[in-house]
Amino acid sequence: MKKVIAFDLDDTLSESKSQADDRMVELLARLLEKYHVCVISGGKLEQFKKQLPFITNGAAHQLENMHLMPTCGTKYFVYDLPSSDWELVYAEDFAPEQKKKIIGAIKEALDETNLWPKKQYGELIEDRGSQVTVSAVGQEAPVDVKKAWDPDDIKKYQLRDAIAKKIPEFEVRAGGMTSIDVTKQGIDKAFGMRKLMEILDVDKSDILFFGDKLHEGGNDYPVKALGIDSVAVRNWEDTALALEVVLAMSD
Repeated sequence: MKKVIAFDLDDTLSESKSQADDRMVELLARLLEKYHVCVISGGKLEQFKKQLPFITNGAAHQLENMHLMPTCGTKYFVYDLPSSDWELVYAEDFAPEQKKKIIGAIKEALDETNLWPKKQYGELIEDRGSQVTVSAVGQEAPVDVKKAWDPDDIKKYQLRDAIAKKIPEFEVRAGGMTSIDVTKQGIDKAFGMRKLMEILDVDKSDILFFGDKLHEGGNDYPVKALGIDSVAVRNWEDTALALEVVLAMSD
């Protein structure tokens, strides 16, 4: 029997940058009664809280079983009962000169690929401390705009490749529908899962992972490549159906 159920966030637990449906929130609450639950995704902790509001108002005994890994596992938070808040366990932050080099490479790659957006929704390049993320149409773009920008993932991978060539000493991965994430070399979602296994004293066989980008090159792929049982989903509705089966089997 699995001990940990782990998830990507965007298009796995909710639509991109959107609050999770009540059905998903209820399923996660039920899971937390029986399993450790980990969410690992490219966004910041603040974004996790917006999309999964029960992170701030859920029952304490449930939140104790929750593990939050923002910025693709470069940070790890656990719930601290005495303070009733999330406590940082580790952070693989960039040095200022590293951030400067990464941001410069992103801007050059946008020039070379001619992918500067004609209309920008919010911040384009975001410094997340342990990760730098470029969102091709802006961080606050509506879901329909994101879907229309690159339905075949051609432009996203073109931009990723252009950035990666300029900064080979860093990890450069395609993130969500329009985003590219840059972290330190060797630090990806597999790194986060290894940290989680170490802290919880569990094996790969104890974890089940859900993600929408499990194909090679996707930012969920490192978890699958690590040998963790993984379920590919297209959207949160797929995840919800699978979780109902998981919960029924665990009763």
